[in-house]
Amino acid sequence: MREGAKGGWVYIMADRYRGTIYVGVTADIVARVDHHKRGIGSDFCARYGLGRLVWMEFGEDIRACIEQEKRLKRWRRAWKFDLIERDNPLWRDISETAV
Repeated sequence: MREGAKGGWVYIMADRYRGTIYVGVTADIVARVDHHKRGIGSDFCARYGLGRLVWMEFGEDIRACIEQEKRLKRWRRAWKFDLIERDNPLWRDISETAV
């Protein structure tokens, strides 16, 4: 890890199975997901009721996580669905069990 760099999380929130999704990045996944669930994490998540954490990935360097988030946001929707379904085929909320 580079001097001064801290780890982070790239994650995907959803409202339901194969529904609306949001790709984000954070240094504190627990707090960020809690904010989304309470409707204060982002205007987009609040507007569409995205309170289900369906995918996340830890990275040792937050800057690399930011780059990964940017890449995922450019992906086709089907590719994001495939990424989610590799580990979470039923799109369950993993916020209680994964962190």
